[in-house]
Amino acid sequence: MSGQSRRPSKPYRRPRKDPVRILAFEALRAVDERDAYANLVLPPMLRKARESGDFDGRDAALATELVYGTLRWQGTYDAIIARCVDRPLREVDPPVLDVLSLGAHQLLGTRIPTHAAVSASVELARVVLGDGRAKFVNAVLRKIAADDLNGWLERVAPEYDEDPEEHLGIVHAHPRWVVSALWDSLGGGRAGLEDLLAADNERPEVTLVARPGRSTPEELIEAVGEESALPGRWSPYAVRLAEGGEPGALDAVRDGRAGVQDEGSQLVAVALANAPLEGADRTWLDGCAGPGGKAALLGALAAQRGARLLASEKQPHRARLVARSLAGNPGPYEVIAADGTRPPWRPGSFDRVLMDVPCTGLGALRRRPEARWRRRPEDLEGFAPLQRELLRQALLSVRVGGVVGYATCSPHLAETRAVVEDVLKARGGADVTAEWIDARPLLPGVPALGDGPDVQLWPHLHGTDAMYLALLRRTA
Repeated sequence: MSGQSRRPSKPYRRPRKDPVRILAFEALRAVDERDAYANLVLPPMLRKARESGDFDGRDAALATELVYGTLRWQGTYDAIIARCVDRPLREVDPPVLDVLSLGAHQLLGTRIPTHAAVSASVELARVVLGDGRAKFVNAVLRKIAADDLNGWLERVAPEYDEDPEEHLGIVHAHPRWVVSALWDSLGGGRAGLEDLLAADNERPEVTLVARPGRSTPEELIEAVGEESALPGRWSPYAVRLAEGGEPGALDAVRDGRAGVQDEGSQLVAVALANAPLEGADRTWLDGCAGPGGKAALLGALAAQRGARLLASEKQPHRARLVARSLAGNPGPYEVIAADGTRPPWRPGSFDRVLMDVPCTGLGALRRRPEARWRRRPEDLEGFAPLQRELLRQALLSVRVGGVVGYATCSPHLAETRAVVEDVLKARGGADVTAEWIDARPLLPGVPALGDGPDVQLWPHLHGTDAMYLALLRRTA
């Protein structure tokens, strides 16, 4: 035995389990593995953590920021991580990439100190990945920590003059094709587009709707407290909650007299309900009613006029959500599971029809940040025939002189005006003709609505989702 003494090895230390970061990691895995949406996955996870005593309000806020921030900036973080690993990113196991992305967001997108962000991420890696891969996470995050977000953007984003769409995509965390589509839809120069992209990366306010005849905005504001609630900007039924407000704690929301609904969605329903109409106004249709927000508002408005609402939704489980939203409505209504492209009702049965068609959802990227990375340009081709047929059937379903509202939560021109123009050019495809109604006067007080007759709402201009609305009147 040599005279040199061996240094005693350190005793093994079990990794510290951080419930906040473990929950954030599990939410990211659910989004990745099951194609789930964070706004559907995260709330029940947070509720369970609170009930178990593992979380308080600050823990829930941090977990929410980690999940949404990581998903929102995923493409940008991928570009940065790719510079710090010695293999193609596709060869990094998805769970490892999720831990790296969580760590990158803590380092580059929050005020968490560098040492705490790295050590907490390494501890998370030890818990969910094992000690071996935790060393890899540690090495990569230390490279990322060598610079701040602006420094990294200068390194990974091309110059604006060389490739403006790719530059804006990386700087503002949007896929290049989405940047291009939004630029086409918005028009104008760089400044307006950057405002829109930045607005997509902000957490939206929680907005309530006081369903008319069942509750009032004043009731909701009083229940929440004036220091935590404000009237809506544009909708007469809207109430905006301060950050951290809990809608489920309100009696009116639990009873179905009020609900959570973006103000843009409210405006679409209100505009259709207030569109000028000659003759009878007794039967209304919501032809793509799931999950039920617009149907509940339309049902309440219809009840005030003695009209009847039929809410139709193709998917039975979504039809059940619609029925839940409409439960307790004071006026007559019916909910059915039916395909709007093959409707069971007779042509010309309705005075007002809303067709809020399935789409890419590019108008709700604030609420569903993962959608920007999940969608592909070819998805437009899949939605196009469905959107046109649903609008055609809506025009067939309304009587002569009746009104159709075509709505979609997307600003992409291929899902908005192009659909309406194509259907009108084809004269509905079945001896149905229609004319535009200028929707702008039906949104009083709302600025920057363009040249009409259709309306495109924007997050950066109106504080709403990017809802589109075209109003059409069927003519003989």
